[in-house]
Amino acid sequence: MEYICVFCGSNSGSYPGYTSIAQRLGQALVHQGFGLVYGGGNIGLMGILASTMIEAGGEVIGVMPRQLAEQEFVHDRLTTTHIVETMHERKALMAKLSAGFISLPGGFGTLEECCEMLTWSQLKIHEKPCGIVNCFGFFDGLLAFLDHQVKEGFLNPRNRALVLEAADPESLLSMMKPQLSMEEVRSKE
Repeated sequence: MEYICVFCGSNSGSYPGYTSIAQRLGQALVHQGFGLVYGGGNIGLMGILASTMIEAGGEVIGVMPRQLAEQEFVHDRLTTTHIVETMHERKALMAKLSAGFISLPGGFGTLEECCEMLTWSQLKIHEKPCGIVNCFGFFDGLLAFLDHQVKEGFLNPRNRALVLEAADPESLLSMMKPQLSMEEVRSKE
């Protein structure tokens, strides 16, 4: 089974639609035969996404640093839970276990994780697809900033194209599917 890593908020946000998007992504992942790799919590969009997948019969892997595991609520119904020592180990393990990356709305952590995976892709550390579910225009400002970086000569248009974007989870997974298939072929070589 291939796993998709999802970065998202440990809060649910102020708009109820974010919850429904997390649920839709969880259902779409299970429907398309993917497992989930995520931060391991049972709160916010992270918890909603994981619980949706578990209830639909999906496989869910959580990866959480020990310090956060002692402070936050670790989801107790996951297929597998990895407790690691640092955030760096967390991201490295999440990347190793995943065939692609999706970002839903979230805060600093979500943004940082998304940007790190994009940077790794730019540097050819991995060739896995990176996508953003820009539901309700949540990421409009970020996407405009990326375009501004291109215009100002700080971001190559080829690297800007690494950011796949769609307004809903189903469309984003359809966009990612060809690259996910290529990743499966590369991993078997």
